[in-house]
Amino acid sequence: MIKFYFNTSPNPMKVALCLEEMALPYEPVVIDTRKGDQFAPGFAALNPNAKVPVIVDGDVTVFDSNAILLYLSEKTGLFGPGLGAKERSEFLSWLMFVATGVGPFSGQAVHFKHFAPEQVPYANTRYQYEADRHYTVADRRLADRPYLAGGSYTVADMALWGWARMVPFILGDEAWARYPNLKRLFDEISSRPAAKRAEEFRAKHASAFKAEMDDEARAVMFKHLKSA
Repeated sequence: MIKFYFNTSPNPMKVALCLEEMALPYEPVVIDTRKGDQFAPGFAALNPNAKVPVIVDGDVTVFDSNAILLYLSEKTGLFGPGLGAKERSEFLSWLMFVATGVGPFSGQAVHFKHFAPEQVPYANTRYQYEADRHYTVADRRLADRPYLAGGSYTVADMALWGWARMVPFILGDEAWARYPNLKRLFDEISSRPAAKRAEEFRAKHASAFKAEMDDEARAVMFKHLKSA
């Protein structure tokens, strides 16, 4: 059985959706990043970067959510690209677009908007702009095709769904109006039985995690503050 080290943030939620879509049995292992579980020696041995998610599948360990999605797709033969070079190139390009663009810029936008201990107008403007720009790129891509990689639902869409769940928190309640094609895909994925099970999984385990972003949590998560 796959061990799934997680919290309920966007990157682990991508993997939760994928595991549910593929009907793979898994054992959830709570990693509370606001309490510092990610720095425990046992977890750091699995991911030297001290971040969730991680999966352990027998003697195989995979960290980084997008690497996990790709690994599971290749392992099962499900939700991957077509057999042609063109299909695979588009699939990999859009999966990495989420990995290197949507996720990092969304995460920084959230940090400077909601969690930074001081307001930094330039940083907030910069990351709000880049998060919006990346969602706009995805929205345009989806204007004339049902899914990111083309005609089939793949783990690239699951990766995008993980972050799209947070669009109002990242960019404000009115932001969805700017991305009608992304919203269409988000709603379609969210209506799938696997996505509903993933959300039920999140709700079931929510109480296992520290809810407050207090000084203790900031000291654990934002270690650069100690040297500031």
